[in-house]
Amino acid sequence: MTATGHAIIGTIIAAKIGNPALAVPIAIASHIAADALPHWDTATNIAKKGKERVIVESFFDLILGFALSYLLVIFLFPKTDLSYAFLIILVSQSLDWLMVPYRLFDINFPLFRWTYKFQKLFDSSLDAPWGIVTQVILLLLLIVAALKLF
Repeated sequence: MTATGHAIIGTIIAAKIGNPALAVPIAIASHIAADALPHWDTATNIAKKGKERVIVESFFDLILGFALSYLLVIFLFPKTDLSYAFLIILVSQSLDWLMVPYRLFDINFPLFRWTYKFQKLFDSSLDAPWGIVTQVILLLLLIVAALKLF
């Protein structure tokens, strides 16, 4: 899933679960569950695109995720503390943060390598456009559910 997708999910978790002892493990679990859904992300087709392009696309994806999360907090979840939302967003993205040094920069540190191999156990890629569509539908459903059900 894109960093934007993980950020939006993290924002919803922060908005609905004020206790970090619950929100942190849920945010990590959400990463695994979201990546198990067939999806596109900036590293899809990395062999064709090249690492440089993936890094640039990932940077813009990261910025978009934080911007959309900020807007969600301001307009839909205004009672959510921004710093708390930021923390839960980082936790929800943490598995990607930990594997990027290994995957994109060839840093063969055991934690980075382990995280990459762990994510490969459940990561389910799907090329664009359908891999983007699955994410958009999931995220919209989660936002609506958070607004209506909780």
